[in-house]
Amino acid sequence: MDRRSFIRQAGLAGAGAGAAALATPAVAQDRITWRMVTTWPKNFPGLGVGAQRMADRITTASGGRLTIQVYSAGEMVPPLQSLDAVIDGTAEMSHGAAYYWQNKSTALSFFTGVPYGMTSGELAAWVGHMGGQELWDEVYDQFGVQGFLSGNTGTQAGGWFREEVTGLDSLKGLRFRTPGLGGRVWEKLGATVTNMAAGEIFQALQSGALDAAEFVGPYNDLALGFYQVAKNYYFPSFVEPGLATELVVDKAKYQALPEDLQAIVRDVCQAEYDTVSSDFIANDPRALKTLVDDHGVQVRQFPDEILEAGAVASMEIISELRDSDDEMTRKVTEHFIESLNLMRTRTEGNDMNFIEAREKYFTL
Repeated sequence: MDRRSFIRQAGLAGAGAGAAALATPAVAQDRITWRMVTTWPKNFPGLGVGAQRMADRITTASGGRLTIQVYSAGEMVPPLQSLDAVIDGTAEMSHGAAYYWQNKSTALSFFTGVPYGMTSGELAAWVGHMGGQELWDEVYDQFGVQGFLSGNTGTQAGGWFREEVTGLDSLKGLRFRTPGLGGRVWEKLGATVTNMAAGEIFQALQSGALDAAEFVGPYNDLALGFYQVAKNYYFPSFVEPGLATELVVDKAKYQALPEDLQAIVRDVCQAEYDTVSSDFIANDPRALKTLVDDHGVQVRQFPDEILEAGAVASMEIISELRDSDDEMTRKVTEHFIESLNLMRTRTEGNDMNFIEAREKYFTL
């Protein structure tokens, strides 16, 4: 993958894209065209490709009655303004990650990835079968939008570091790109945290504005070229154990669609959650092999001191949110904790024991 082709997609929109932003959705002979803005560079592995595939699936399944036009990061609006574009009516859909918008409601962080929290399977179960979707709807109702899970990366990589991390002292003053509640954990561990879109990270690492950065994992990170400026690649992420992406739609316009078109949007989101997951499971190991064999990347694990301190910091942050002054944040946090404590009995008592046994006894 050519990193520079991704970087170009992450800039601000030009005059032509600005004109597109002023357009109105096309409706002719019962055919509707909606605009999807994304936080991802065009053709970005897993995530950007997933957004385009989702649009194509909706268009095909509806027989063209609902056609989705995709605008990659910066083509219509800056990447981290895609939700605002739906709220203000510039677009009908956005494809991104809910924790990017935690400045609007901290509760949104729970629908992307929580430090030491739910795996991707657990998150899907919570949202789909345990009342998480209804809570998510309550949060987004404040902004006139509706959210759907649209993909997941699985447990992410911990990040790229210019220097080897030997313990907590290594983190003091470390300038680190990482978003969401995970960013708050790293701040408690001593790092100076910032968030930025995918296309901006490489330049910040290269210039020395960042000492470390995490985005997703090998499949994405190879394309972004981080290995060119940092060789220490840490696994796993303890702050993003099952990151989910989201599709957000203008709720009034969505509910005005015929029921079959609403179902197509909803069902394609579910299908993409699974498709994106399998894409990452297949391609992360291939990309990691390339990073190690062809680019000399050193794969490392965080010291136990950092993992333990990260767990303590995570518990402190989640406990603070459970006691938040904001009623919605308290409600979501409490429900998340209750659901996690139930589901982890299955994950840790069943799945984990199998993985440990396979690792120990089974080779081909």
